[in-house]
Amino acid sequence: MTGARVPVPARRGLLYAAAAGIATALTTPDARAAPHLSPGRALSATPWTTSWATAQTAPTAADPLAYTGLTDRLSTTRLRLSAGGQVRLRYGHAFGTAPVLVGPVTADGRPVTFGGQPQEWLAAGASLTSDPVEGLRVADGSLLTVGTRLPGPTGPLSFHRNTHAWHTVDGVRTRSVLLLTGVETTGAGGPVLAVLGDSIAEGTGTPDDADLRWPDQLARRLPGSAVANLGISGNRLLLDSDRSGVSAQARFDRDVLSLPGLRTVLVHLGVNDLHHVPVERDPSRMVAAYRQLALRARSAGLRVVGATIAPFEGWTRWTPEQDAVRGRINEAVRTGRIFDAVADVDAALRDPDRPSRLLPAYDSGDGLHPGPAGHTAIAAAVERRHLR
Repeated sequence: MTGARVPVPARRGLLYAAAAGIATALTTPDARAAPHLSPGRALSATPWTTSWATAQTAPTAADPLAYTGLTDRLSTTRLRLSAGGQVRLRYGHAFGTAPVLVGPVTADGRPVTFGGQPQEWLAAGASLTSDPVEGLRVADGSLLTVGTRLPGPTGPLSFHRNTHAWHTVDGVRTRSVLLLTGVETTGAGGPVLAVLGDSIAEGTGTPDDADLRWPDQLARRLPGSAVANLGISGNRLLLDSDRSGVSAQARFDRDVLSLPGLRTVLVHLGVNDLHHVPVERDPSRMVAAYRQLALRARSAGLRVVGATIAPFEGWTRWTPEQDAVRGRINEAVRTGRIFDAVADVDAALRDPDRPSRLLPAYDSGDGLHPGPAGHTAIAAAVERRHLR
């Protein structure tokens, strides 16, 4: 076992990389040549892909469980896998300042080891991957229960605040997942996809424990696919937030590029930049951010799919000016050759009689977040031919 401290990577700061020609691209998007489609990570020999995932943030004082940490308590996580096969677990402490001892751990009641040992240190700012769980094979779409003993005292824990599913810590219910960031399996026979998203991907607008988030529904549409849901409520392209985590650009390498066997990333972000204060009013900054994410994905051998921003009239902070900015961004996404392919979420969800709002049948009731039927429509807007 090792207890060495690892410095937390510097993740703060704003990336406003407005490249030359962005403003021109918004008005004459077809002037750019279409990028070649990435073949995916053809040279990767790993059989492991991420079948379930969460993206982490740092706790605040409003998150007492994670903020205070645990001492000799059992965190039990119940989760829905996408692809099946053999199983191994991944833990992360992206925002930690001290190492945490993890274990003993079980997966569906079977012991989980780390280098053959029942416990291992998770260094601050690092990740920790288990051995394959002996004797455990799961089917596509299975429920898996992971029990993680944390001897502690741990101090503040990196976590995902709300998975829209219920878990427990020593029998006390919580929607949060502490330290566990992924379940990796060997049985993916379809697309291997990560969704870099916000509250819509995370599942806001769907019932708890129903597994009706659109990434869940996409996985069921595509048998054998491995879908990693990296949605964080409130997350933005350009700015960090204490509650909603560092920007998508700041977390891209850790949350996306670290996943084994990944072939496609789908970028489903942007609406929070338009309505959270400070509001982003310059569409060229958003387009520049999308281009940077696409460039980084292709440089890693991934195919990159971009999603248009859905309408949100009726949301408490909506304005006609924001909707005009949204329209310009969506036009650039559709025709500006930013991504290898486009999932037109706007077209799938908007009310044809009033395109600035969601179709009422798809609205969860707040004007911004789709309900279960809306999540079904988003999943249907992601075409199989655009995925690897």
